[in-house]
Amino acid sequence: MSVTHSVFNQPRPLSNNNLFLSDTPLREAVARFGAPWDLDLLASVGQQLGSSESLELGRLANAFPPELLRYDARGERLDDVRFHPAWHLLMQGLCANRVHNLPWQADAPSGAFVARAARFILHGQVESGTLCPITMTFGATPLLQASLPPLFTDWLPPLLSDRYDAHLQPASQKRGLLIGMGMTEKQGGTDVLSNTTRAEPIAARGSGEAYRLIGHKWFFSVPQSDAHLVLAQAPGGISCFFLPRLLPDGTRNAVRIERLKDKVGNRSNASSEVEFDGAIGWLLGEEGEGVRQILKMGGYTRFDCALGSHSLMRRAFSVALYHAHQRQVMGKTLVEQPLMRQLLCQQALQLEGQTALLMRIAQAWSQPMDEQQRAYARLFTPAAKFEICKNATPFIAQAMETLGGIGYCEESELPRLYREAPVNSIWEGAGNVMCLDVLRVLKKQPAIIDMLAAQFEDVKGLNRHFDSRWRQLRLRLRKPQEAQAREIASQLLLLATGQQLLTTLEPPLADAWCQRCLDTRGALPVADTVGERLLLRASGG
Repeated sequence: MSVTHSVFNQPRPLSNNNLFLSDTPLREAVARFGAPWDLDLLASVGQQLGSSESLELGRLANAFPPELLRYDARGERLDDVRFHPAWHLLMQGLCANRVHNLPWQADAPSGAFVARAARFILHGQVESGTLCPITMTFGATPLLQASLPPLFTDWLPPLLSDRYDAHLQPASQKRGLLIGMGMTEKQGGTDVLSNTTRAEPIAARGSGEAYRLIGHKWFFSVPQSDAHLVLAQAPGGISCFFLPRLLPDGTRNAVRIERLKDKVGNRSNASSEVEFDGAIGWLLGEEGEGVRQILKMGGYTRFDCALGSHSLMRRAFSVALYHAHQRQVMGKTLVEQPLMRQLLCQQALQLEGQTALLMRIAQAWSQPMDEQQRAYARLFTPAAKFEICKNATPFIAQAMETLGGIGYCEESELPRLYREAPVNSIWEGAGNVMCLDVLRVLKKQPAIIDMLAAQFEDVKGLNRHFDSRWRQLRLRLRKPQEAQAREIASQLLLLATGQQLLTTLEPPLADAWCQRCLDTRGALPVADTVGERLLLRASGG
């Protein structure tokens, strides 16, 4: 047989590297913001998740998406979802690492929110669909700890366990539990006040009482969960209900799965449409308090969207940088080519800033009793979700460009990351919803502007671009306009990021970030010495 060609100058795919130890900004931020005690475990988790075996599980879970089993062979209604074994193995790892409940443990150490955020970022680089049931459970657990109906108090121990249990059994017989959510309907979407699902009391009305639900949900997240938190119209207004999959007597609740969503990405995760045919739910809180109850969870789930987008961006960049160190063009590697090096440095700067700010927000979430920290988390969580999530898609597209044609083919990880990216901008409130929320916080808590001014004063004079941008924004914040909400949210986030970097990062790197992100006249190229340092940090040096 003749030999047509030999294969050379084709980079090896990125695998069997430590996702945590190769990320210097993340390592530093975890230690700085209160979780140095978790560094060894994070290194172990990073090693396991960066293995070729874990990456293959992520691929398989998406290549073989969940399947709806509506009926059994006899025609009995099932309403079950069947997953590939890779899904269950990934879920076991997430639960074993307590990504779904670490801060809610009675003995949770200080900085548990920061440690949990770092674990979330590491897992998100391998597979994103499994993060949906994890973040739903994470957001719901503190609400259930405070207001779970007395009939279900035996749910708390398995909710707080480190076990994953996919069996369809009563909660008392399970080692671990997961919670989903069902808020939106066809006619309303984000406008949950327009929900038409009815909830009628079976006997008495009030907190902890049972109601019968008739209606539907257009998006019902993770239908295989052990219970869902749903919104419905009770006699006293929109209310929040605890809807178990199995009723206390062991029979199935009347939740009918109509179909699984055929989504752009997030293929491994089951999102569904359902109908409530007299399903029974128990009221959480009082009638009419549904939106207030849901908002208690909203901050946690929105923050996870920002973490998830960051993890996608970090993985895409790692793949691109690894490729650029190997691929040669005209006698030099891509990373040595000035224009490509600039693009990689700009992406590394972007990740430096995001990492620092996300861990700072996680630190604020760790201190709910501190009024200023609570206000910081309340303001910057929706801002981070808006800005980071909308940046993920073009960021990953640039990584695909770095690889060229092979980055556009399914053998690469990047197409899956690219398809995954838009969902975090949509779930838990789209960009405009987040920006209006930022504006709402500013109007309801005007003291936040004084808090920001005090924090920004600490870095005054360190960088002229930062000082100039803060002066401009402060004038706009005197009378913030709704039409400017997107720009205000973006500028607030950039300034908060700049403040963190100017406080903690090496001055040449912090100045490079400020010049790149805050100079209204346009960015200059990153200096060679700064670029070398950035790419070294991005590789773990």
